[in-house]
Amino acid sequence: MELDIQHNRGAQRFEVTVEDTLCVLDYTLAEGGMAITHTAVPPPAGGRGVAGELVRTALDYARMKGWKVVPLCSYAEAWIQRHPDYADLLA
Repeated sequence: MELDIQHNRGAQRFEVTVEDTLCVLDYTLAEGGMAITHTAVPPPAGGRGVAGELVRTALDYARMKGWKVVPLCSYAEAWIQRHPDYADLLA
């Protein structure tokens, strides 16, 4: 499934709608870094890898900006542990 993940800078989140269900990854910014605070994929959109793609998109954006990342969200933290090629982003 190809996802059209959008960056909503004003709301500080990445979002995608899957079958009329809004899925989001929320973050906050602080001096040179991004804190991932919440990832939400409601049950109707679950089981398709949406949360992982939201995290990957956020981390790719942080890398592009030269930011370090603090995964306050347990899902994002676990995802990074399973994908060590993103470990260099950890603050």
